Amino acid sequence: MNFVVAVLGLAALILIHEAGHFFVARAVGMSPRKFYLGFPPALVKRTRNGIEYGIGTIPLGGYVKIPGMHRPAAGDVDDYFGPVLRELPGLVRPLNEVRNALAAEDFLAARAALPAVEAMLAGADLSAAAAKAADRGLTELADACADDAYWRARTWKRVAVILAGPGANFLVALGLFWVVFMVSLGPATNRIQRVDQTVRSGTSDIRSPAFTAGLRDGDVVVRVNGKPTVDGEQLRQAIQSTTGGPLALVVRRHGRSLTLPAVRPLLLDGAYRLGIGLDDSGYPAGEAALRAVKALGFISRDTGVSLGNLIHQQGRDQISSPVGIVRASARAASSGWVAYVTLLAFISLSLGLLNLLPLLPLDGGHIAVSLIEGIRGRSFAKAAYMRISVIGIALVLMLFFIGLTNDVGGRGG
Repeated sequence: MNFVVAVLGLAALILIHEAGHFFVARAVGMSPRKFYLGFPPALVKRTRNGIEYGIGTIPLGGYVKIPGMHRPAAGDVDDYFGPVLRELPGLVRPLNEVRNALAAEDFLAARAALPAVEAMLAGADLSAAAAKAADRGLTELADACADDAYWRARTWKRVAVILAGPGANFLVALGLFWVVFMVSLGPATNRIQRVDQTVRSGTSDIRSPAFTAGLRDGDVVVRVNGKPTVDGEQLRQAIQSTTGGPLALVVRRHGRSLTLPAVRPLLLDGAYRLGIGLDDSGYPAGEAALRAVKALGFISRDTGVSLGNLIHQQGRDQISSPVGIVRASARAASSGWVAYVTLLAFISLSLGLLNLLPLLPLDGGHIAVSLIEGIRGRSFAKAAYMRISVIGIALVLMLFFIGLTNDVGGRGG
């Protein structure tokens, strides 16, 4: 069950990332063509207002298709329709019209020439591979020549659409940290969260003073040696002040006050202890929000340092693949919802930060290219994107391989 919860959590974070792209693209006038829960091919799909919504066969995350990510070029015609021409040579003439229009960068004429190509394909007897290539070619060229194509939009719109994915992850991380700080991670209370049956003393395990005294989970310690305690700090100070002498506790249990037998705390790891864990109180909403913002800053800084240390073995040992992430999430889920939500916040923030690396095909690479295109006043063609993406894909695969090696080898996750 914990494994299922872990997978669903990771899938939800990826879906939220894609939803960021989807809704901002619609807001700035780029109508996405597809939005999937999971990845295609589709198990179920339905088209509404020109957008295909579906549930994919690969149940992890989501998928959004934004039209015309690249400026179309004459060479795209050969890339898409090469297999088709070998089976349907008569398609050369209508395709030449599309090719010539793209070469002249007359995208309106190229779009107007596509119906003739589609009409000839409609009656053709093509192999499954050629038919699939033809369908993809028509769709991609129509999207690339459309008025709402991504590459035709103003620079700020393109940056906004791409930045919305990591931005959604940042907002989720901020919200999750805020919730955690409101319910936990605050000052310790005088309520017992955990009573250890045994504690480690030297080389042996012995019965803990708390267990001997009869403390139970949920007890609230209201007096220590006759003095009132109202929070965790007072309780800790009272235990330390005995320096190992007898300790008489009065607790409130189910609305009743009970006096427990006196016990002596043990000196463990340089401090006197009973063998208990205390509940954490939450912070007020305003302070919790401030602490959540600070947490995002600290974690982002440390993540940047970790990425910079990839040249060192210690830095590489910190990388984890989806295998390790799911494994760690399952462990956190078994430890309680606070631990699980905290880990999801870390993962969401890391997902957003990783995607901001200035490498194609990551979001950061698309943002960097959009800014360069804005400065030069002209978009790159698809072929240029593909060449630039080779380095980014290689580095991303390398990170995935290192993470998977760590997880399989037992160092990560």
